[in-house]
Amino acid sequence: MDLAYQGMKITLMMAAPMLLTALLVGLLVSLFQAATQINEMTLSFIPKILAVFVVLIITGPWLLSMISDFTRHLFLHIPELVGR
Repeated sequence: MDLAYQGMKITLMMAAPMLLTALLVGLLVSLFQAATQINEMTLSFIPKILAVFVVLIITGPWLLSMISDFTRHLFLHIPELVGR
């Protein structure tokens, strides 16, 4: 059960920067569209994609170290998991 909890925690921590960025950019674009009364549906996609890409570049090393530490921890504890 602890392993499942750690896996879910790592998954949420890895997804959070990209999801929060997409949420904030989408909110800003929606506010801009409401203020200017521009009703273009495709207007929000490009800023979201660019913002998520920038956040992925910035947080990439941290995300890779987090998942590699989790994988290393998982592989080192395989004998304990099989022995249960």
